[in-house]
Amino acid sequence: MLNSKVRKWTALTLPILLAPSLALGATTYDRAKVVSTVPVYETIQYTVPVEACRNEEVAYANNQRRSFTGPILGAIIGGALGNAVGHGNSNRKVGAVVGAVLGGSIGADISRRNSRRNGGYPNDEVRYRTERVCNVSSEIREEERLAGYNVSYVYAGETYTTHMNRDPGDSIRVRVRVSPAQ
Repeated sequence: MLNSKVRKWTALTLPILLAPSLALGATTYDRAKVVSTVPVYETIQYTVPVEACRNEEVAYANNQRRSFTGPILGAIIGGALGNAVGHGNSNRKVGAVVGAVLGGSIGADISRRNSRRNGGYPNDEVRYRTERVCNVSSEIREEERLAGYNVSYVYAGETYTTHMNRDPGDSIRVRVRVSPAQ
């Protein structure tokens, strides 16, 4: 008898106790059957540096050391003549310096004149060498990337669609919110 009273009390009071939570919109979770999963791709663009190289023939002067023999010999000869011409000790020193400077200048002029007659300085040849020249530019590339999945699922006889980051498989967890009909 006590047992039947408890059952009767439970049957009457349990709905009354649960009613406030249902009225507030109780949330539960369940599983729904997935009926289709469609991958969604997006096209992204990105920039890549691209190096393009080529071989070029480049002219350069082969400037080997020029001969300073003419100016040196001119300075020695001019210094000796200036020393010989000068009278007295101090005049000889001044004459030797002036003679060396003038002789060096005359020797340089003679060397230049001789090289011009021969088509330039004899050691100045124009030569060519192959150099690798590279330029870097930007290239825009496109790539298809997986953006997620459009998933259709059935719950309680109704079909729903959502977008997900991963493939859910055969079923999907759904949130069920119960609220009173008005």
